[in-house]
Amino acid sequence: MTVLTDQYTPEREAIDDGLRAAVARLPYAASRIASYHFGWTDVAGKPADGSSGKALRPLLTLLAARAVADDWRPAVPAAVAVELVHNFSLVHDDIIDQDNLRRHRPTVWKVFGVTEAILVGDALHALAFEVLASSGDARAAAGSGLLATTVRALVEGQLADFYFEKRERVGIAECVAMAEAKTASLIGCATALGALFAGGTDHQVGALRDFGLRLGLAFQHIDDLLGIWGDPKITGKAVYSDLRSRKKTLPVTAALGSDLPEAAELAGFFTWVEPLDEAQLRRAAELVEVCGGRRSSMESAESLVTAAVASLDDAGLVPEAAAELGNLAVETVGRKW
Repeated sequence: MTVLTDQYTPEREAIDDGLRAAVARLPYAASRIASYHFGWTDVAGKPADGSSGKALRPLLTLLAARAVADDWRPAVPAAVAVELVHNFSLVHDDIIDQDNLRRHRPTVWKVFGVTEAILVGDALHALAFEVLASSGDARAAAGSGLLATTVRALVEGQLADFYFEKRERVGIAECVAMAEAKTASLIGCATALGALFAGGTDHQVGALRDFGLRLGLAFQHIDDLLGIWGDPKITGKAVYSDLRSRKKTLPVTAALGSDLPEAAELAGFFTWVEPLDEAQLRRAAELVEVCGGRRSSMESAESLVTAAVASLDDAGLVPEAAAELGNLAVETVGRKW
């Protein structure tokens, strides 16, 4: 599969080098587990060719820096910090959601245990701030404050997502607010940090944060569609994964809120006590589509990307780099699934 960010070889190499250097600071036991999570090693600690992910968030940090100053290199520590925070959340998410696969391999908690996964996630979180602090950049303090606020929002979104699974009804506005906190906040932080570390003005930092927030929410709409209909060969997760865990995602919530009679049947699957079998999962996916959830998320994602690209206008950015950000946003929503 071609990853959207594969074309940015120098940037991805800089991000990877920074991640490896940061993980190497950890005690051996934690470093070994983190290296497995990033796909650098196998379970036995031997070098592997596993995927470390799309690196979309840190790449957006570097592209935002280039849009401000035509140079992404000063923003590498910020990009690494963003990716460390993202991966701390992934390691913990897999425990919360009881997911067995991540990037086509068993998840950290399945291989090493829940306690180890929690501690390694905590270590990645701490490393993010250590990377910023040790960068020597005068903007590190402001960047740390922005990242800390974002982690707080991320936790708030994760809690809301967890509580939604226990509720019979969730409004679409609540679901959007949850997605903004859980996903969009970190992508908005990524682009804002890139602008900040490139020496951007307050207006440029704000414009690029708005771009990231809108793109992040669009990304969540698409990710939620992938959680139902995504090809496991592409997503690395089982088909219908979000329906199996009865997650009230954006397309599901939109479908449940429709006035169609099929919405009641769909709601029944979310109050079913026993695990859903394959036939029930297929039917639930059909009902989400019949009730307009699939269409709603696609249309919302497209509208959000249009607004994201428009937020870059009149920010005094480097035209070619701003256009590149816009293209990446469009490709993200149009990615094959």
